[in-house]
Amino acid sequence: MALFTDRADAGQRLAEKLRAYANRSDVIVFGIPRGGLVVAFEVAVALGAPLDVFAARKLGVPGQEELAFGAVASGGVRVLDREVIDAIEISTHEIDQITQRERAELERRELAYRRSRPPLGVAGKTVILIDDGIATGASTRAAIDALRQLNPARIVVAVPVAPLSTCRKLSAAVDDLVCVYMPEHFHAIGQFYDDFSQVADKEVSTLIERSAQLKVNPALKENAPNGGNGVTE
Repeated sequence: MALFTDRADAGQRLAEKLRAYANRSDVIVFGIPRGGLVVAFEVAVALGAPLDVFAARKLGVPGQEELAFGAVASGGVRVLDREVIDAIEISTHEIDQITQRERAELERRELAYRRSRPPLGVAGKTVILIDDGIATGASTRAAIDALRQLNPARIVVAVPVAPLSTCRKLSAAVDDLVCVYMPEHFHAIGQFYDDFSQVADKEVSTLIERSAQLKVNPALKENAPNGGNGVTE
């Protein structure tokens, strides 16, 4: 049985878990496209926080693209896994070629998502990084590592659903991890949604524009106590 009607429902329920971050001038909400942006929109509106997209692209080993040797992300960030690079013996030329290709695709997507809006500044801010769910956590970890290079004050990862084992691993990499549901048995993110249909680029860009125009939800003006570090359920 699905837990969430759709991503908007998941975002509203996730926002209730994030009340401690409501109406704070130091908080920014980032959505991981595409589906994560729909969830993040609901959270940003409820918390009265600005919304932006945080995109990341895996750098895959040639011929073994599912194995990542690094990632590129919003803000011109590149993270490299030297252990994988040395083990596979990827040449500097190959690294640069793959980086250039993935960065071009990242920039294309960001232009489609953000249009002419400049990216939000991250340094010194509390950043809430949101996706519509996490499976293994590999892509999320790459996004965390990339985001860390932009010098935020705190990183909070928040998702509607993720395996308990993945949450435990990721919690050590962030200042706070918030999850609505952490099942021990997990097959796919979509199994927890009635509607998990694909999100179009246009919807992402529309939500970013709308978030800047909507008023703060008065129902969340009173902050709950901060749950602190670690996994919050």
